[in-house]
Amino acid sequence: MPDTYDILIIGAGPGGYVAAIRAAQLGFKTAVVDREHLGGICLNWGCIPTKALLRSAEIYHYMQHASDYGLSAKEVGFDTAAIVKRSRGVSTRLNGGVGMLLKKNKVDVIWGEATITAAAKGNEPGRVTVKETTRAPAPKGALAAGSYAAKHIIVATGARPRAIPGIEPDKRQIWTYYEAMVPETMPKSLLVMGSGAIGIEFASFYRTMGAEVTVIELLPQILPVEDAEIAGLARKRFEKQGIRILTGAKVTKVEKSADAVTATIETGDGKAQQLTAEKLISAVGVVGNIEGLGLDTLGVTIERSIVVTDGLGRTNVPGVYAIGDVAGPPMLAHKAEHEGVLCVETIKGLHTHAMDKAKIPGCTYCQPQIASVGLTEAKAKEQGFSVKVGRFPFAGNGKAIALGEPDGLVKTVFDAKTGQLLGAHMVGAEVTELIQGYVVAMNLETTEEDLMHTVFPHPTLSEMMHESVLDAYGKVIHT
Repeated sequence: MPDTYDILIIGAGPGGYVAAIRAAQLGFKTAVVDREHLGGICLNWGCIPTKALLRSAEIYHYMQHASDYGLSAKEVGFDTAAIVKRSRGVSTRLNGGVGMLLKKNKVDVIWGEATITAAAKGNEPGRVTVKETTRAPAPKGALAAGSYAAKHIIVATGARPRAIPGIEPDKRQIWTYYEAMVPETMPKSLLVMGSGAIGIEFASFYRTMGAEVTVIELLPQILPVEDAEIAGLARKRFEKQGIRILTGAKVTKVEKSADAVTATIETGDGKAQQLTAEKLISAVGVVGNIEGLGLDTLGVTIERSIVVTDGLGRTNVPGVYAIGDVAGPPMLAHKAEHEGVLCVETIKGLHTHAMDKAKIPGCTYCQPQIASVGLTEAKAKEQGFSVKVGRFPFAGNGKAIALGEPDGLVKTVFDAKTGQLLGAHMVGAEVTELIQGYVVAMNLETTEEDLMHTVFPHPTLSEMMHESVLDAYGKVIHT
């Protein structure tokens, strides 16, 4: 058995592998345990492969509209198997890259399913028992299952799709994002249950590829975490594309036949209707992967499948930490990565402070894209702020017109008293790349004056960010 590790991380997703690399950089003897794939869900079955699918859909969309750009593309079609193969290839490439990074930083990889059998106490290290797994073959050079000792144990096991009783995924007709990423054939019709980022991205992908899509959302607004105005504009675009959207609606029953599913849907007025489609995607949230880890035996506090931490990864049990999705929302890869770094730097004794979750950007890679950071207009008002709100439409931007993307909006929310940027919200082409400008501004505590005096390059989409700020203060130029 190897010597005692300083830090042992359970889970090699974005939070886990980044924490491992940072720990190694800080001089810790480090190991990471995984049972299925380096890079976790994000790299293998989430963020990355879905973006590859959406890119294929985007190119297909532009090919179908080639004449809008003075071009000609005849007999445009697609090969479902080739689209899926490309997506899986992207994941495989990055999976190998994570392995190389861990090896480069001298992080040991242990392959199997981990259970924490003891937390560190006094001079005694904690212990983790790793059992063999049949989920996936071990990568080259991985250590075998066995008993391992570590002074600090970080849980980074992620989350999995939530299953609704009576509507459990069956991998054939009721899908989660796993099955939705690898269709054998493109369904002609599809029901999507849930309108968060996952549900909307798949609705956008399959609609672009020709499927008849209906989105069912329990709440009165799609994309519930987004600013209402932005979500409303996005809904209009989705409906213009032919996506049917039912809000304030609940799937109460699903019946399956040989080649279809029929969902009974109840709306807020008590009425019910039945919709039939080839497939149903369940995208109603996720639950933390806490089972089998031994956390309950150790007395680690858990609330609704989420490990409770102090904001720096520390649980109520000394020597046991948690980061990423299993430590709670927002369940985003970039949040997990940052949390991993904060956690190991805290263990090292460096000066750290809890992450400000209000400054974590969120992105949805549908068509049109949606991106946001900070407070929505409604939330800012709820919290007692007197606000100034700026808006600038894509239709007023030269680059957007040149791209053939004139539909969209940039919206900014400021504290009227101090000029503090409270939130920024966007819908339109490439806004997932633009949002980081506002994220940097918020972290630097930039005021409206700083933003107004910043020179933005022309012609770019980013000029709309400037104009939105100007609009909030009555100085907008191009509307």
